[in-house]
Amino acid sequence: MSELHGPALVVTRAGGSDVLAVEDRTAPAPGPGEVVVEVAAVGVNFIDVYQREGVYPMETPYVLGSEGAGTVSAVGDGVEDLVEGDRVAWAMSVGSAARYAVRDASTLVPVPDGVDLETAAAVMLQGMTAHYLTTSTFPVGHGTTALVHAAAGGVGQLLVQMVRARGGVVVATAGGPEKCATAERLGAQHVIDYRAVDDLAAAVREVAPQGVDVAYDGVGRDTFDASLASLRPRGMLALFGAASGQVPPFDLQRLNGAGSVFVTRPSLGHYLASRDELEWRAGEVLAAVADGSLEVAVGGRYALADAARAYDDLEGRRTQGKLLLTL
Repeated sequence: MSELHGPALVVTRAGGSDVLAVEDRTAPAPGPGEVVVEVAAVGVNFIDVYQREGVYPMETPYVLGSEGAGTVSAVGDGVEDLVEGDRVAWAMSVGSAARYAVRDASTLVPVPDGVDLETAAAVMLQGMTAHYLTTSTFPVGHGTTALVHAAAGGVGQLLVQMVRARGGVVVATAGGPEKCATAERLGAQHVIDYRAVDDLAAAVREVAPQGVDVAYDGVGRDTFDASLASLRPRGMLALFGAASGQVPPFDLQRLNGAGSVFVTRPSLGHYLASRDELEWRAGEVLAAVADGSLEVAVGGRYALADAARAYDDLEGRRTQGKLLLTL
């Protein structure tokens, strides 16, 4: 294999978006069980922010990016299911934001016909997150009432659609009329503009007087109390992110006082415990994209050199849908 090299987005030290730098990196030859992928697009995610800031400690410098999609350029020994030219996607694999990325073949899934590489990169991490939340953390069924915060965001839009597809009722929150309209268009039966209410939990209970069965909360600090107060007795708060900041420690007795409710802090990695589970989640998500039953909204595309702005826009909650870095 001739030497492959190209730009890569490097975290030079722990900190804000100013620690990002684009450097030329040479891709090593693939080892046993590995492939080299020419990356087409990379997803912009909050897990990248947590890693960059040191909430999830990482040894610096390192190449940022946890998901992407591209075309196989070289195949290492022992790889039997992939050949050069195959279109693949992945998630939960640091080092994605580079022209050429070495990936373990066992972490890759095929991109089906009818799904372009940018869309595949946009849906892998967030799509499988919405999938595990609605199928495993709290399995949604007919009549389930689910509170979905940040419903116009990347995961939020997918959650709204998946809850509705499984027969659930969505109480969506979003900031501003435009984002509320997006949630309503995607099928949310009840939409609350959190900027227009003084008591978010009270607004939720106006449309769900008995409380919601589950609150899917990726916002964190700003919505945690309202999520907890919106649950029915024995309901569940699935806190899967912290876009507004980490939730401070709290008294567990609050769970009793709220009605013997449950709080869980899940992450995607624990719901991809095997190759079979990866294939199931990714397969269902990508198949739904391919047949048109799951809409994936790309809210912004940024060159690698503009990555700091992409992450600032993400953290500032200035966008809708998924943000991508394109190579």
